Amino acid sequence: AQDLLGGTYGRTVNLIAGPGNNGADGRVGCAHLARRGARVRTFEVADCPPVLPPSDLVVDAAFGTGFRGEWSSPDPAGAQVLAVDIPSGVDGVTGVAGPGVRRAERTVTFQALKPGLLLGDGAALAGEIEVAEIGLDTSRTRAHLVTADDIAAWLPRRDRDDHKWRHAVRVVAGSPGMSGAAALCTACAGRAGSGLVHLVTLGDLRGVRDEIVSVETVPAELDAEAMERLDRFGAVVAGPGLGRSDQTVGVVQCLASQEIPLLVVCDGLMALEPDVAGGDTRGVAGATMSRVAPIVLTPHDGEFARLAGARPGVDRFASVRDLAADSGCVVLLKGPTTIVADPDGRVLVVELGDQRLATAGSGDVLSGIIGALLAAGVPGLRAAAAGAWIHAAAGDARLGEGLLAGDLVEALPGVLAELS
Repeated sequence: AQDLLGGTYGRTVNLIAGPGNNGADGRVGCAHLARRGARVRTFEVADCPPVLPPSDLVVDAAFGTGFRGEWSSPDPAGAQVLAVDIPSGVDGVTGVAGPGVRRAERTVTFQALKPGLLLGDGAALAGEIEVAEIGLDTSRTRAHLVTADDIAAWLPRRDRDDHKWRHAVRVVAGSPGMSGAAALCTACAGRAGSGLVHLVTLGDLRGVRDEIVSVETVPAELDAEAMERLDRFGAVVAGPGLGRSDQTVGVVQCLASQEIPLLVVCDGLMALEPDVAGGDTRGVAGATMSRVAPIVLTPHDGEFARLAGARPGVDRFASVRDLAADSGCVVLLKGPTTIVADPDGRVLVVELGDQRLATAGSGDVLSGIIGALLAAGVPGLRAAAAGAWIHAAAGDARLGEGLLAGDLVEALPGVLAELS
């Protein structure tokens, strides 16, 4: 509050105080401001006017993370708003808020982020978020926000005696008219650290870089080729631009039965849909529960609905955890905030990036990054989250509008150099 006010002496603060602990936090904080020379006016939730009198700052301590229902915030009359723990009226789990909730310039939240600050309306209403340490035990927390320091620690380091096959990745992608997806995915896998990228495709090789070792196949040969010599690869990526044919289903199901890290994306996800697979995503992956090597899925909301039978609920953390547990796979749910869960319930969250990443081919770029990380031995949960973070950072590195997927590929080396 002091920072927002630029000092305290002679400043006027309007406090909206609720009946619970959130209101108590606001009262204690404002008592400190009063002792430092601020004039504090307290308004109880029950008799708060629709428009507050002029002030230098409004402290929103009406309701906290346990609030349920609807709340219409009073008009702050042009003053900045500081929210206590979470903007009043925002659901602490889902981020859902009614139309009467106003945006805070800053939210000071205690000990740990709340899901509702990262999701839905809450992400837009919280403003700048500061996490204040207050001595609570968070050692059993199972959901974590991913930061640059995490990514730097997770990235594999190349040994002096590394050779191209050590981090090799096979990409099964592309079909007639969809060669761009294969080109973007393979280029990105190479940029993200794979020493060798081997493409199996039904399409042509237009746009595929000369450095990629490519095999052009015809439909009758794809199943055998996709299964050949997998022991030389660190991971397989299946699905970008592959098409939604019966053959795609057969290829993905064959790959899922092999003991190798597997990323299934885009068209490949069709093979895991219950109506295609015979009613159970767990069964398609070929006993994923006993599988050592991870399978990673990267659906958007529509693909998620086909896999799980319904779109993600307002509690997106719970929805992703449920699909991960049911399928035995690591699930990355795309969206403004990316949520990644593994079958045992651990969650990693990536909030980096913006709407510019919603461009054609962006998902193929993400697939190449995750595939390269899996091939380098990064565990499935971390590989998926790190891929999403690096993908978003590449977007941030390209300033301005008009972002193309190819721009992300070119930005990758700079992003990785900064991290290392």
